Amino acid sequence: MNRNQLAEQVNARTNLDRGDVDRVVTAVLDTLVDAVAAGDTVTLPGFGTFDRRARAARTGRHPQTGEPMEIPATQAPGFKAAQGFRRRVSEG
Repeated sequence: MNRNQLAEQVNARTNLDRGDVDRVVTAVLDTLVDAVAAGDTVTLPGFGTFDRRARAARTGRHPQTGEPMEIPATQAPGFKAAQGFRRRVSEG
């Protein structure tokens, strides 16, 4: 499902104007990304928690030559699904 399909589903469930739904979906996602990028943790009860996680520097291998190479430390987004979310997905 992409952003447009998500907006269509929200529109179908709420009967709100499609333009309003698009703006709300975009605003929610942009706000979530901005908060996580700033180092904040975003918790949505029943859905999950978004946060920023540190990845340590490490040695990897160049995929074409097989030579060792240093991979620098970085920050990456993380998500942990809430228990109810995990349960619903596992039930199908």
